[in-house]
Formats: sequence, structure tokens, C-alpha cells
Amino acid sequence: MALNVSSEISHLSGVIVHTPGPELSWIDPRIKHELLFDDIIFEEDAREEHLDMIQVFKTIMKDSNQVFEIRTLFNQCFEQKEAREYFIDELIKAFPNLPLNLVRKELEALDPSDLLVWAIEGSDSFAKHIASLSSLKSISGKASENKLRALANIPIHPVPNLLFTRDLAAVIGNQIILSRAATPARLRESILMDMLVHYHPLFDPVRNSIIQLPAEQSIEGGDILVASEKLILIGISERSSFAGMLKAAESLMTGGVETILAIDIPKQRSSMHLDTIFTFASEHECVIYPPVFQKKANNVVALRKQNDQVVVESRYHLKEALEEFTGKKYTFISCGGSEGVQQEREQWTDGANVFALAPGVIMGYDRNTYTFKALADHGYTYLKTHEFLEEYGNKNYDWSKHDSTYNKIAIGFEGHELCRGRGGARCMTLPINRSH
Repeated sequence: MALNVSSEISHLSGVIVHTPGPELSWIDPRIKHELLFDDIIFEEDAREEHLDMIQVFKTIMKDSNQVFEIRTLFNQCFEQKEAREYFIDELIKAFPNLPLNLVRKELEALDPSDLLVWAIEGSDSFAKHIASLSSLKSISGKASENKLRALANIPIHPVPNLLFTRDLAAVIGNQIILSRAATPARLRESILMDMLVHYHPLFDPVRNSIIQLPAEQSIEGGDILVASEKLILIGISERSSFAGMLKAAESLMTGGVETILAIDIPKQRSSMHLDTIFTFASEHECVIYPPVFQKKANNVVALRKQNDQVVVESRYHLKEALEEFTGKKYTFISCGGSEGVQQEREQWTDGANVFALAPGVIMGYDRNTYTFKALADHGYTYLKTHEFLEEYGNKNYDWSKHDSTYNKIAIGFEGHELCRGRGGARCMTLPINRSH
């Protein structure tokens, strides 16, 4: 399939997700903050909530087979000897304090599914997984068995943040930015995604247009929003560095992007990425967290390429900058409505982190009732997941021709467990294709 994303709101045609798995159940509460979680999540309920979200995606997308589970893609990559070796080499370089080089042969000899358990679920899960020695079927000799048990004893934590596939990369036009995680807890995810883009055939169309940052810089996909094929927003946040933004901006402008709007946002847990406080909903509407975009000014810088030089200019407000560089008028809809307390509460549970499946068709956690009321005040019809599926599940509706002027829909899905991970519908999706 073609890989191309030139808008945040065009009809979704291809997306990568990760339905929660056992890695969530292997979070030790004593290290939850080290793993970037504020709470522990009940795996089974989180999985059901996530599957409900995916069911809506499949209803709206022309081809439901274009919803890709990232774990399946990783497993397909691990079936290639070169990809497996690439992953192990990069892992050894990234974690020199771990004795991974001593068990390289055992890692390389693992079946793809077994290596995936170790890479995603961590050493505790892997130790339980090999308790029956089923993973030793391709390895002979007592020494190898001992080495494999030693592998299980290397302290590798699970990667529960894999749920948030958005942060791993960003397809922009026909280019792809490979994220570089800002924290050690997510570095293994970056390496897995690096392997995937370099070795999986799904990414063949963008293989020659990969943007990759040096190890000392960081950028994560939640800070990258595609306003149009010519205009990209990048947050300078807790997770994306100023240097990372500059490197990405330079590469994007070389590839045809005309303007980058760099937005300086609070460097704090509650607003870790730009998309936790700002997302696009339709051609002329955005959902925002008001304290950052209505009460704070002079936090936007426009970078433009002119005569082979990058011109840098400040802008007073994001809304004005968006309107200037798109030629459109925008309405900013407040996450949490008009009351400050509700804005704080619902931003905490990702009220601003909505995900557009088509122009004016968005999803978010149904617990953010004040946000949905604000959307209703702006003409959106609110439907719970089951209501949407009953209304549209059996219809042959052409969402690519959806008229967002007259028929805007806000879909609420349960996320009582998912929201404990501090990410919403946009965070849990990595679009790789949107129809023009």
C-alpha cells in the first residue's frame, strides 16, 4: 500500500496500533513511574476498550485489513535473520550497561515469537515463558540452556508504552520521521520501530525518505501534527528537544515542507506532547487545552525556507499562525468546556487528545463529558461506540466523501483503564495513510 499522510483529518486508510497485551500485567507498581505510568492498568479491560476503538476504525476505513497490529509486524520482521541481528546489535549499543553481548547467540537463536516476548514483555514474563523449556527446541546443549536462563535473569523491564504507537514515528507526506525516545523506558520501542521501518516490506515506499535523529537528540510522534502537506506543527516539549525539532524541521523542508510551526509547551507530565493539549478535529476546528493557547502567548516560532535559507520569525498565537499559513479561519474548541476545573480534569484524562478518522469525525474517551458537550455546542453529534456501530456498521457509507460541514460526529469510547496510561485516541494510533 502507499504510505502518505498530508493531513490530520483526511479519511483514514492505514493505521498501526498495539492492542494491550501481557506487558501491562508485568508492570511492578514499585517501578511504575520509571516506566512512565501513574497507575497500573487492568490488562483485560484495557484490551476490550482498545478493541472497541479499533472496531470503529474498521467500520470507517475502506479496507479493514489496513489496521495493522504492530506486534504482528515485529514478529514478521524477526523472521528475517538480518532484521533480528540489526535489532540485537542496536540494543547492545543502546544499553552498554547490560551484559547482552554475552547472550547474543541465544537471542539470535530464539524463535521470532519468543524473542518478541523477551523484547516487549520483559525478563520476568520471558522467564515464565521458558519455564517449560519450550523455547529451547532450537538450541541444544546444557551450556546453551544455562545461557538462556541467564538471559531470563537480565533485568529487562516490559515496554507498556508500546500501546502509544503514535510516538514511535510520523509519516509526513511520503517521508517518515523515526522517533528517538527521550527516556530509557521507551528506547527499546524506538529500536524496534527502527528495525521495522528498515526491514518490513510495508515500509518499502518510504525506505529512501527516512528522517532519523542523532542519538543525543529526541523527538516523539505525539509532538508532530500535519496541518497540510506544506505546514507541519512540532511541539518543543518534555519529550521533544529543541535540537530534535530543528533537525526534523531541516529534513522536512528539504523534502518539500514549506513551513514548520514550532510550539513551546510546558515541560511537564500532564502535557508531555503537543497532542495532549492540541488536536485537529475538522478542516476548520481544533480541540485545545485553553490555559496554554488562550492565556499564553509568544510561544510559537515559524521556520520557513526562502532562497535556500531558513527564516525564523515569532508569532503571537498559534491560532493566528495557523490562519496565516493555511489561509483558513479556525475555531478552537475548549477541552473541558468553559470551566477551569473541568478543563484541568479533562485534559488530565486526554480530553484534548481526539483522533480524526475523517473530516469532522473524531474519537475520544467518553468520560470527558464537558469536552463532548463543547463539541456538541459546535454542531457535533455525540455517539457512544455502540450507537455509532448500530447506526453505521451495516451501511455502505463513503466516509471519504463525508461532508463535515453538515454532519460532524464525535464518538465516545470507554477508556477507564486505558486513560490510566496517560494517552488518548490519537496517542494510540500511528496513521500511515490517509486518502486525499
